[in-house]
Amino acid sequence: MIKNLLFDLGGVIMNLDRDRCVRAFEALGMRDADEFLGVYGQKGAFLALERGDIDADEFRREIRPLFDREVTDEEIDSAFNQFLTGIPQERLRALRQLRKRYGVYLLSNTNPIMMNGFIAEQFRQEEGMEMKDYFDGVVASYVAKCYKPDREIFDYACEKCGIKPEETLFFDDSQANVDAARALGFYAELVAPGTEFTEILSRR
Repeated sequence: MIKNLLFDLGGVIMNLDRDRCVRAFEALGMRDADEFLGVYGQKGAFLALERGDIDADEFRREIRPLFDREVTDEEIDSAFNQFLTGIPQERLRALRQLRKRYGVYLLSNTNPIMMNGFIAEQFRQEEGMEMKDYFDGVVASYVAKCYKPDREIFDYACEKCGIKPEETLFFDDSQANVDAARALGFYAELVAPGTEFTEILSRR
């Protein structure tokens, strides 16, 4: 019996545009932006930031040599946030409704620049609401210091949120993450491009 819903953020709740982010970094004069910014995972300092190995200030210092001109913290953060395009309000409403029937949790490979910036703003679209109003618990890779699809972050989520894999349905836009969750005993569904998690739930 499914008691809990565990959601990935990007590609499931939040819309993404990875190419827009690459173009934004290239416009600032960053070399090899395309290689560092993967669709389902980052490389170099970008990965280290998402894994919590470095903080935001260290990240900015590490990537500055990749630019062909001086860039400010604000320019770096703005370019990075171009990865995200927003959360449709109908998804926010759906999350609120689902909390009436399930425990609703978030499990995201993300970083503090996005989480404390554009992501936080998007969860304030409905007046008076914050991210905490949509989830019973939030697990971010940079806080957990581990990263999907590694087992450690799923174990961390279970412990922090007090959930069991056999009672939890996981949604992600990466097949590797879905497969990892299933191997650990979760129910798991792939949210393919153009698909809404509400559609998948309605078919179960």
